[in-house]
This record gives sequence, C-alpha cells and structure tokens, in this order.
Amino acid sequence: MSPKQTVLQNLAAACLAGEWSVAGLAERGAEAWGQREAWLRRLSGRLLKQFGEAPSRLDLPALVRFLEQDAGFRKAWHRHATQQELPLKRIFWVSETMTPAPGPPSSWPVPALPSPGALAEWLGIATEELDRFADCHGRERRAPSGPLRHYAYRWLTKANGKARLLEVPKARLRVIQRRVLHEILDLVPPHDAAHGYRRGHSVATCVGPHCGRAVVLCVDLRDFFPSIRASRVHALFRTAGYPASVARLLTGLCTNSVPDDVLAQWPQRERRAASWESRQRFRFAHLPQGAPTSPALANLCAHRLDRRLAGLAASAGASYTRYADDLVFSGDRELERCLRRFHVAVCRIALEEGFEVHTRKSRFMCQAVRQQVAGIVLNAHPNIDRHEYDRLKAILTNCVRHGPHGQNRSGQADFRGHLAGRIAYVGMLNPARGQKLRTLFDRIRWEGDPGA
Repeated sequence: MSPKQTVLQNLAAACLAGEWSVAGLAERGAEAWGQREAWLRRLSGRLLKQFGEAPSRLDLPALVRFLEQDAGFRKAWHRHATQQELPLKRIFWVSETMTPAPGPPSSWPVPALPSPGALAEWLGIATEELDRFADCHGRERRAPSGPLRHYAYRWLTKANGKARLLEVPKARLRVIQRRVLHEILDLVPPHDAAHGYRRGHSVATCVGPHCGRAVVLCVDLRDFFPSIRASRVHALFRTAGYPASVARLLTGLCTNSVPDDVLAQWPQRERRAASWESRQRFRFAHLPQGAPTSPALANLCAHRLDRRLAGLAASAGASYTRYADDLVFSGDRELERCLRRFHVAVCRIALEEGFEVHTRKSRFMCQAVRQQVAGIVLNAHPNIDRHEYDRLKAILTNCVRHGPHGQNRSGQADFRGHLAGRIAYVGMLNPARGQKLRTLFDRIRWEGDPGA
C-alpha cells in the first residue's frame, strides 16, 4: 500500500470510528495539524454534507473513495507530501464507540468492546496473540502442517458415502471461541424458526408444528457451514455494534481457510462428485464445522433466510422451521395446490441468500405416505420409526435374557450410556414407548460385564 493510500485509510478509519460533529472534527484536526490547516475544517464540512451527522454505519471503502476524489484533500496531499509534512504519526484518531444498528440490535446486551485493545483485554490475551489467533489474512491456508496451524483437520465418511471435513480448533483457540460463544453470540436471539443448536429447542420442537398436515416439504441445504463466508460474520458483528476493527478480529477468530494440502486429501470418489463451488467454499474464510462458535453463527447469519422463508410460508398458509441445514414446510390444501411453484420459490430465495439447495434431497410427502423428517415420523404425532423402535426393543430384550455381553455389535465404548441415550430420545418423542423401553433397561444386569 502506498503512503497516500495508508493516509487515506487511517483518515477514513478515524472519521468512521468516532461520533461526528463539525466542531469536534475540526478541533481534533487543529490539534493534529495546527490551526493553520484550515483545509481540514473544510474537509470535515464536506464529509458531513456528503454522509450526514452519523455516518458510523458506512463502510470504510466508501469513505476512502470519497477522500480519493476530494479536490481539497488532493491539493493538501501534494502540498504536504512534497515537503514531508504529512507523516502517519500526525494522522489524528478519534475514540471508537459501539454503534449497534437501529431496531432490535440496539437492545442486544453484548459486552462493549470499542477497540482491539479492549477485545484483547476481555479475552485475557496480548494484542500480538489476538492478531495471531484472529487469522484475518488467511495465514492458516499457507501455514505448513504442524504447530503453526490453529486447526486440526479430519475427513469423515458418512453412512451414505458422503465425505465431511471436520475443522477442529486447537485448545487455546477453542477456549477463546467458547468465550465469544457464551458471552456474545448467546446474547443475540436467532429467528424463531431456527431450532438447531439452541437451548430449549430440539429436533422434536422443530418437527412438532408439521404433524398431521396434508403435505410436508423437506429441503436440504448443501455445504451449510462452508457456505457462510467471513463477510456475513463480519456484517453480524457490525450489526451488533462493534467497530470495524473489532468486528474484523472477531470474524477472524470464528472463521477459517482450509490449506490446500488438506483439500488434496478429499476422498477420491467425493472429489469427482464435488462441484468447483464446493471446493472453493473451503478455500476462502468460512464457518469451520467443528468450532464451538459455528452453530450459533450459522443460525444468526441465516436470520434473513429464515425471515424470508417464514414470510413465504405464511403467504401460502404453511408453517416453516429449520434444523441446521434442513428446511421443513407443511400445510394443507392451499400449499398442496401450489407446491411445485412453492418449491421453486424456496430454491430461489435460498440462492439469493447465498445458499445452495440439494435438489435431489428435496422430498414432497402427503398424508398417504410416511411423512418422515430427520428420522421422525410426522403423520399423526412425532414418533420414532417403527423398525428402529423394534430393533432397540429387541436389543434390550436380549440384554435382559442373555446379558449385555455380546449385544454390543456396533462396538460402543460405553454401551450402557449408548442405550440410555437412545431410550431418552425415544421418550422425548413418545413418552409411552420410552417408558416401556426404560422398564426393560432397568431389568438388565450390568455388574461384572466387561462390555458394559
């Protein structure tokens, strides 16, 4: 960056960060350059005329472009630059303040962090460490494998053969991300339609509004976490009121760029099937699947998607909920009459919001067939699939008759806890069935069994 560009960036950031008034800006300029610099007072007047009294929500590039085209600034630059009288240390800086967006964001009780120094102090780390952990320049992608990387990577193959990349933050970064999650992100409410990764919500609350409806539409989003780019995360923190410099660091703490050598390990079969867009999503800063902050940020960044889809559903007399990347709609005759056009509208809205619909996984289910979403049957009331229930009941019965040893065919490390969890899941959906399974579970003798 040239000296002039650096001056422009600093001057624009100074203007952008503070509370504006013509007198205040002129006073700070007079302190920095001396009373003889009347051009700065005139510049402050032109800036206020162009952007108004409170332009703190403007982007930094917009101010830079204005300054680049301002004749008064160019004249002052040529006069001072040739005389070496415009060094960076004389660029004035004004105090940064929290400026939440109007409306609900103004009531979000997020902690006030008006500067990078305040953020570092809040996290309990030095500013140099904050810059290292907040990878704002994509250093992670170029770092060699080893301790210089902040993430550990692992490819997982799902039951259907699809590959998934886990990006797990290392210990110190994970502690920082959990602090951001619990003390900032948990204080920002997501849309009511979001049920995944929320306290007090579950897959049961997600599918509950869709039981007993004439038609159910289930839509799946492709690459949900990687689709959410750093620009969206930055916009969220700016909406919460954080200055651009702080929002930039918070975004760097919560996003990641995958190194090329990790992408080269993409399973061969899936690499051929994956589109160019899917591979590019991992190369640019995105929400890493495996970071504590990613689920909450995904819900918050999808707020506009949820709002638009909820409005679309209401216009067709339908209900809408979302569990992570699963979009669920249900309705009666009104939705059934326009279902195909409704599906096209859902895909269009998702595309406009930066998400891609996995069209092959979209399912239309009427009452005449089994309406199943996320493994839960919805035709009359939320219920587990009959085959899954019978299989679990048979395992418990065999454990009662023959002991749990030999029944752990899936090789669970904690077979007892595994069965208890599955029973609790059934009880959440169908308390009567859950109680029957619990009765069988209580009759199992676990003492002295090495497989328990």
